[in-house]
Amino acid sequence: MCGIVGYIGPRKAQDVLLKGLSRLEYRGYDSAGIAAISSHAVEMVKRKGKLKVLYEELETHPIKGNVGIGHTRWATHGVPSDANAHPHLDCKARLAVVHNGIIENYSELKDGLIKEGHKFRSETDTEVISHLIEKFYHGNLEAAVHKAARLLKGTYAIAVIHKDEPDKVVGARLDSPLIVGVGKGENFLASDATAVLDYTKNVIYLDNNQVITITRNKVTVKEMSGRTVRKPVTRLKWDVSQAEKGGYSHFMLKEIFEQGDILAKILDERIKGQKIVFEQLKIRGVALKKFKRAAIVACGTAYHAGLAGKYMIEELVKMPCWTDTSSEFRYRDPIVDKDTLVIIVSQSGETADSLAALREAKKKGATVVSICNVLGSSIARESDGVIYTHAGPEIAVASTKAYTAQLAIFYLFTLYLAALRKTIPNSRYAYLLKELKKVPALAQQLLSEYKSEYNSLAAYAQEFKRYYIKQHNKSYFLYLGRNINYPNALEGALKLKEIAYISAEGYPAGEMKHGPIALIDENPWVVCIATQSATYDKMLSNIQEIKARNGIIIAVATEGDKELIHQNINYIIEIPKIDELFSPLLVAIPLQLLAYYVSKEFGHDIDQPRNLAKSVTVE
Repeated sequence: MCGIVGYIGPRKAQDVLLKGLSRLEYRGYDSAGIAAISSHAVEMVKRKGKLKVLYEELETHPIKGNVGIGHTRWATHGVPSDANAHPHLDCKARLAVVHNGIIENYSELKDGLIKEGHKFRSETDTEVISHLIEKFYHGNLEAAVHKAARLLKGTYAIAVIHKDEPDKVVGARLDSPLIVGVGKGENFLASDATAVLDYTKNVIYLDNNQVITITRNKVTVKEMSGRTVRKPVTRLKWDVSQAEKGGYSHFMLKEIFEQGDILAKILDERIKGQKIVFEQLKIRGVALKKFKRAAIVACGTAYHAGLAGKYMIEELVKMPCWTDTSSEFRYRDPIVDKDTLVIIVSQSGETADSLAALREAKKKGATVVSICNVLGSSIARESDGVIYTHAGPEIAVASTKAYTAQLAIFYLFTLYLAALRKTIPNSRYAYLLKELKKVPALAQQLLSEYKSEYNSLAAYAQEFKRYYIKQHNKSYFLYLGRNINYPNALEGALKLKEIAYISAEGYPAGEMKHGPIALIDENPWVVCIATQSATYDKMLSNIQEIKARNGIIIAVATEGDKELIHQNINYIIEIPKIDELFSPLLVAIPLQLLAYYVSKEFGHDIDQPRNLAKSVTVE
């Protein structure tokens, strides 16, 4: 959430900042602004609303200069407004600051600054930073930022410019991401690498309590103690085309259709003959053999991938495993120790609650493995070992390809542990590996059925919209699944809530009679995940219970299932036949598409749904 871009170089800063902010729109925001140094003065334009509002203002009143900072804000302290948008100035408009995070002691700092004569223009916590730097500025911006940062409690990534030092941008970070883009005769600051991909693939990842100064030709990183540190430059494999729509109407649709290729890439990279390899895991096999239990910790969609991972680990590794939401894990006293393997799952690698959970687990002596998508992210760096999903940048707020990539990594890691710990026969290992290798082609086959704009799922969405209007906007969805597809029931419901704003709940199908059945009449639509499985007959019984109460059913079924045809089901979605264990990878795809088409029918902003941010880097 929130986005920072900073630039210094020969280009027009306004153009670079706007391009970078447009790349960061997926993070979620309610206002945007930029500031640049022009003729030894700080010029600033900021507006509430989408970037197009800022674009329109800058077309009329462009900002000159080759050094500047920009920001997209997701409101925490203070309502969305022009005044509360970033950047924020000091009293004399000599410096400008942008900030991601939350300053927990801002009220105390603000009271002190007001007593000293500082005038505040906004309701934000961020503005205290600009006035603190103003207070400490005596001709050295870097030193002033150091002094101000030492007084801040909470989380922050900041970027600062000053009219008296027009040859630099200074930044700092604590528990909020900030990277440096290293160019030739130009350098960049940004919340994440997508903002700089148009200009460079060389990045430096900052650690906590570090202050960065960039000029056109130099990058200097210092600790809070003032000690200069050397930071490695990482060459990104991402391509700028991955952050573009590529002819699709929405990023979400593009990312759904990328899943077959991504799954193929993940398996090709990790499976070598009959062996599974994790080159960056950094945890020796002898250590992995000794763990007595596992805990999977994540948020949102990643949590649902973790729930599926629990089923895999307990079935194949025969090791007790539990799954927890990161926000709950960190605020209780979880029973983890040196015998516990903690698996943290995060697409961005910067999720605030998951990062705090990681630190809590390590403090208690646990070994932490992270599954994440972003190279060099905080969670990846602080884990004992990391497995990257390599799914490329995911721009749509609602996660799709990251989810199936996380599932794929869980399958590989579980089979790796099972082989290492010898918990399944060699014959079963070989069979499961063979079945897993089939998934990418089956996913492509499934996706090819929905290439046309006029497909069955689009038709189901149209039917639902007509029904919804007929019911005076009161209809809703239940998603039911069993065993390893129960997490998909949760994930399918989450997708519908996120982008279509339709009330939806996911439940284990066996729990239907313990409450949810009270909701079923002719009004709710029920998505039943009824693929071939050990609990297939029980799901058929659930379907009959729903039909007896006039519920409208969408069944996700295995291709060629003739039994379901006789169940008098309203709508059927078929997936290719695969072993039950791996079915979640295929079931997830039509559930994602169903949510997409329902949202499209209602005309919602699919890629940037209201109130949501891609990466939740604050509590």
